[in-house]
Amino acid sequence: MIIDTVFDPAAEPGAAAEVERAGFTGAWVIESVRDPFIVLARAADATRSIELGTGVAIAFARSPMTLAQSAHDVHRLSGGRLLLGLGSQVRPHITRRFGMPWSQPAARMREYVLALRAIWAAWNDGVPLDFRGDFYSHTLMTPTFDPGPSGFGAPPVLLGGVGRRMTAVAGEVADGFLCGPLTTVESFRTHTLPALEAGRARSDRPDFTVAGMPLVVTGVDAATTDRVAAATRKRIAFYASTPAYRLVLEVHGWGGLADRLHGMSRDGRWDDMADLVDDDVLDAFAVIAEPGDVAAALRKRWGGLADRLIATFAADPGVEILPQIAGGAAA
Repeated sequence: MIIDTVFDPAAEPGAAAEVERAGFTGAWVIESVRDPFIVLARAADATRSIELGTGVAIAFARSPMTLAQSAHDVHRLSGGRLLLGLGSQVRPHITRRFGMPWSQPAARMREYVLALRAIWAAWNDGVPLDFRGDFYSHTLMTPTFDPGPSGFGAPPVLLGGVGRRMTAVAGEVADGFLCGPLTTVESFRTHTLPALEAGRARSDRPDFTVAGMPLVVTGVDAATTDRVAAATRKRIAFYASTPAYRLVLEVHGWGGLADRLHGMSRDGRWDDMADLVDDDVLDAFAVIAEPGDVAAALRKRWGGLADRLIATFAADPGVEILPQIAGGAAA
């Protein structure tokens, strides 16, 4: 099992270099307050061998052509090191924050990934661009706007999802599936795995990676660990307030908690929501361990289910501990 980690998208490019020096295989950035492709383009210059992932880039905030170009450029600049994690986001963010269309998200995402592949095939392999779908159409690529081959082929696409339909789409058309931070082993077995298997049964792609982004609570000292734990409770509350994640909480009998958190989010009570995340909820969604034990704890929880894990921190645990985590991952 490969164990990667995230780095702060608001940090300097040296943050990715710190992850590389620590010995991790991959460094991932979550799209939040920065464009992940700009962040990774800068990180590509600051690193030499580490894989660089978007966990996730918001597909529906961009057209397939604009995203294909950003990914193509980062893949080229990094020497073929991009891992393209994509996600749909939820309807209010797409329509009200990004001002983009929303409909039939699973069907739209399926077509989106196929459109990306058609565009990359035009640039990398000279295949005439003639993609016609229900949501996207790409039929024009003149020499002036053709960037040419990246030199490294197309980047692998790992598709994130929660619901069964989106998860099945990942199994069918993507190179891998990216479980979000609000995933438990129980919800993975109950909802995710059957949907992935259904999608894989419709796929002709031989290789497939299951990657997770488990929340991790650890730190350089007790005070830092407490701060990370508090931030993790807040992060769990934020995710769990989204109706799309209710099915994950229902597996544990926490549907009522999801409803209460959703109501509080609608009232703007963001600072109060973390109080509802008790120790049982925290332990279900987060691995809590000393830095040197993080990798072993992740493997114990996710062994046999995931091929790759991305240790995700809701707050900075201190870069000093990264070599300890990476050392455990290599053991």
